[in-house]
Amino acid sequence: MTASPSPTTAEELRGAGLRVTAARVALLETVRDGDHLGVEAIAAEVRDRVGHISLQAVYEALHALTAAGLVRRIEPAGHPARFEGRVGDNHHHLVCRSCGVVADVDCAVGDAPCLTAFDDRGFAVDEAEIVYWGTCPACSTGRSS
Repeated sequence: MTASPSPTTAEELRGAGLRVTAARVALLETVRDGDHLGVEAIAAEVRDRVGHISLQAVYEALHALTAAGLVRRIEPAGHPARFEGRVGDNHHHLVCRSCGVVADVDCAVGDAPCLTAFDDRGFAVDEAEIVYWGTCPACSTGRSS
């Protein structure tokens, strides 16, 4: 039995009902290759790949990709929005209070216990956003020096 090949970025865009453009392909690949990138960093990388693209076009494409579930937007309090390609699971984030670096962290052990609210007030809970705040190893080392 052979594994079916992974869909191309263009096929994923089509499958999500989105028009395939060089900019959208580059943008989706940039987000997936990056590490919780902000809009400016995404725009710079897309420009390196395909040439000129306006910041407004980047915002619009990110909105469409987020709505289609191909990327995830996170907004740690007091920080600009970041985008990641890890979607479809219930993971959370660690954010450094000093430098702002963001790292993924899997949900606590067990069957996604964070999705079981003490009182869900009738909501059908399907996602939880938990942000752990602290100081990253690089900033912790810098403070102790």
